[in-house]
Amino acid sequence: MSTAVALEHPREESSLQSCGTADSLGSLDDAAAESTANESSEEETCAREVQANTKAEPSTHTASGATPRPDSLSLRSKGTELWTTHRDGEVKLRMGESGPEAAAALTVNQMFSSTVQRFGEYPALGWKEGEQWKSMSYSEYYKACRTAAKSFLKLGLERYHGVGILGFNSAEWFIADIGAILAGGFAVGIYTTNSPEACQYVAENCQANILVVENHKQLQKILQVQDKLPHLKAIIQYKDELKEKKPNLYTWAEFMELGRDEPDAQLDDIISSQKPNQCCTLIYTSGTTGQPKGVMLSHDNLTWTAFSTSQHVSLTDADKLQEVVVSYLPLSHIAAQMIDIWLPMKAGGVTYFAQPDALKGSLANTLREVRPTAFLGVPRVWEKMQEKMKSIGAKSSTVRRKVASWAKGVGLETNLTKMEHNGSVSRKPLNYRVAKRLVFRKVRKALGLDRCTRCYTGAAPITKDTLEFFLSLDIPLFELYGMSESSGPHTITQTNAFRLTSCGKVIPGCKTKLCNPDSEKIGEICFWGRHVFMGYLNMPDKTEEALDEEGWLHSGDLGKLDENDFLFITGRIKELIITAGGENIPPVPIEDAVKEAVPLISNAMLIGDKRKFLSMLLTIKSEVNGETGSPEDELTPEALEICQKLGSSSTRVSDIAGGRDRAVHAAIQEGINHVNEKATSNAQRIQKWMILDQDFSIPGGELGPTMKLKRPVVMKMYKDQIESFYKDVVTPITPDNPLPPK
Repeated sequence: MSTAVALEHPREESSLQSCGTADSLGSLDDAAAESTANESSEEETCAREVQANTKAEPSTHTASGATPRPDSLSLRSKGTELWTTHRDGEVKLRMGESGPEAAAALTVNQMFSSTVQRFGEYPALGWKEGEQWKSMSYSEYYKACRTAAKSFLKLGLERYHGVGILGFNSAEWFIADIGAILAGGFAVGIYTTNSPEACQYVAENCQANILVVENHKQLQKILQVQDKLPHLKAIIQYKDELKEKKPNLYTWAEFMELGRDEPDAQLDDIISSQKPNQCCTLIYTSGTTGQPKGVMLSHDNLTWTAFSTSQHVSLTDADKLQEVVVSYLPLSHIAAQMIDIWLPMKAGGVTYFAQPDALKGSLANTLREVRPTAFLGVPRVWEKMQEKMKSIGAKSSTVRRKVASWAKGVGLETNLTKMEHNGSVSRKPLNYRVAKRLVFRKVRKALGLDRCTRCYTGAAPITKDTLEFFLSLDIPLFELYGMSESSGPHTITQTNAFRLTSCGKVIPGCKTKLCNPDSEKIGEICFWGRHVFMGYLNMPDKTEEALDEEGWLHSGDLGKLDENDFLFITGRIKELIITAGGENIPPVPIEDAVKEAVPLISNAMLIGDKRKFLSMLLTIKSEVNGETGSPEDELTPEALEICQKLGSSSTRVSDIAGGRDRAVHAAIQEGINHVNEKATSNAQRIQKWMILDQDFSIPGGELGPTMKLKRPVVMKMYKDQIESFYKDVVTPITPDNPLPPK
C-alpha cells in the first residue's frame, strides 16, 4: 500500500480528536435524558463515441419472429438493445436530450482521473492503526489502484473475469475493487457471512481468476472449495500474516510488489479500450430464494448514478468543504459501495473505515472520532441507538428527564411544521432554539453526528416510531430507496423534500411508474434511467422477468405516489399475503404497528398466505453476542425496564417465551388488540401469535446482510410452530383460553 501519513483533516482543526469516551457517554446521558458537473470536452467526445458505438445490432428472431434474442432485449418501439447477459456485452445507454440524462458517459477511470486532477492532494481514505488515524491522498489512492491492476494482470486476470473480494471494509478492499475494474475484470464483492459453498457459487459464476480475502478465517472458506474453481489462479490475503505458505497464495505486500515496477503500456491499452456501456462490477443478490443472481453494472451505471445523486443531495466539492463518510456496511451491497466509494470519489470526499466489530459496538466510537458529514444506517442501527438512548435516559434524574421530554416535544412539533413547509420556516421559535442548546446539540455530539447534515436510512423498512424519535431530537432520517438493479438509489428524501414514512422523490434523470395500480392507486414500482442495470450474468430468463418490453425495471415492490410525487412503499408483491378468503394484505404495516404498540418486540413476522386467518411470530429484544453476532437469552436494558414496569421479574427471553410470563403475555395481547382495533377488515386482524425462543439474526439465517427479513427462510425454520397456529385449538384472544401458569 502507498505511504500512509498521519492524518491532517482539511475541514477543521482537531476534528478527529476523540471527544473522550467518558465525556461522550456523559453527554449522551444528559442529552438523551433530556455539483453541477463541469465536464471536459474530452468527456463530451467520449459520450458521442459511446452513442455511436451502442447502435442496435440486428436482432435474431425465430421463424415466427416472436422470440427475442436470449442475450439481449429487442425493443419493438425503438429497435434498440437495453440489456445483455453476456459478460462481454454492451448496452444502449438510456441517454436523454437534456438535463442529467444527457450528461457525458464516463468510465470509472475517467471519473477517478478527473477527481485526482482536481483533488489529488486531499485525503481520500482513512484508517486506524492502533490509536492513530492514517490517511491516503487521492493521488496515492489512484496510484495504488493502478499498481493493483498491474499485479492482477501479472497474476493472469483475463478480460471480463471476476476478482472476488471477501472481507471487511478497508483500503485494500477499495483498491482491489477499483484495480480489478481498471484491469478489465469484474469487481465482485462476496458477503463475509457466506458459507464456503456460497463463496464457491459466486466465484464460479463470475469465473473468478483471483480471490482477495481478509484473513485466515475467510481464507479457509476458499481453500475448502479451491479444487472446484477451475478459473482460479491466485488468492491474496490482505490482513494478518499467512499462517502457512501455499502456491499462488500472496500477502497484500507481496501482491502489490508484483505490479509495482511493471510497465504501464498494457494497463493503459486496456483502460483506453473500456467503454462506459460495458460491465465492470457484479453485485450478487442475497439469494433468499434460489441461487444469487449476478447484477451486471456498467461503468456508466456507477459514474452516472454518482453524478446525478451527488447533484441531488448537494454534495460539496472538496475544495470548498470536504465531505466525510464512515464505511462499515457490507461492501458486497451496492448501497455501501455507492455511499463509500463512488459518491465520495465524485466530490473528492474522504472515507474512513470503521473497525470490523463496528456493528457489535465500536461504531459509536468511530462516529465520535470521525464526525461524518453524511451517514447511512440500516434501520437496525438507528433502532439500536434509540434503545441505548432510552435506556440511558431512564436512569437520569427527574429534572433531566423532564427537560428531555419537553425538548423532544418541541423538536417534533418544529420539525413537523418544517416538513409541511418543505424545509423552510421564516424563523425558528424561541423554545426550539433553547431546546437545541440544552439538548439537541449534546445528543448530536454524543452520537458523533454534530457535523452530519444528511442522516440516511435504507435497505429495509424502518418504523414510524424510530423516525419520530430521531425527528424529535432534531435528527431527521432521510430515507433512500432503490435496489442492486438500480445501482443503488432511485428516490431520496431531502431537507426541502421530506415526508415522514416516505422514501422521497426520484433522483434527477430517472423516472418512476406504478404498474397495474389498484383502486387505492397502489401499484408495482418500476424504474427508468441510466442507473438501471445491464442484466443478470448468464440469466436471460431472470433478466426478462425484471425488465419489461419497454425496458422498465420492475422492482417487485408495491407503492403509491402522493400529489407531490413523494413515493411511499406499501409492501412487496411476493410478500403480499393472500388469505384463503382472497383478501390481499401487505404484512409490513401490520408488523410495524405491532412493534410500535409493544416496544418489547424486536421482530414480528405476519403469517397467513392461503390461510383462514392471520397469525404472527414475535421475538423479544435481547442482548447480542459481541463475537458471533448471535442473539443471547438476556434481555436488553430497555426490555428489562419494560418488564419491570409491567410488574414482571423476567430477565431472560426464556422466562417469557411459551407464555411463561403472564404479565408480559397480557401486555403483548393488549398491544395486538390495539392494532386489531385499527384493522380495515376482520381479515386483517391477528388471531394468534407466539413468542419465539430467540431473536432473528444474520448468523441464525432469518435476516439478510442488510438486516432484511428473509420470510421464506423463517417460514421453513419455524414450520412446526406455524402449523400449530392452524390446528383446532382455542386462540389466545378468547376468554376461555386461560394463560399458562408462570
